[in-house]
Amino acid sequence: MNKRERRIFSDSFKQQMVQLHLNGKSRADIIREYDLTPSAFNRWINQSKTTGSFKEEDNLSDEARELRVLRKHVQQLEMENDILKQAALIMGRK
Repeated sequence: MNKRERRIFSDSFKQQMVQLHLNGKSRADIIREYDLTPSAFNRWINQSKTTGSFKEEDNLSDEARELRVLRKHVQQLEMENDILKQAALIMGRK
């Protein structure tokens, strides 16, 4: 089984493919003609319908957005905790 090399498509290309579909061209024809994966094409259609954007950040669920913020906050707290531990060690030596 040959592994397909990952390709990156521009937002304008994705929009053109979605527009072709909206104008009546079948999914199968678009996928075959442009050598796309069905899952990628379906994702583009869903993203276009929900947010109109193909950027990952714009298509995150509320839970995923909250999780990203919380992970960032935990990282900040851990860094502050490490700084305080180092300061306590330094102060303990004096």
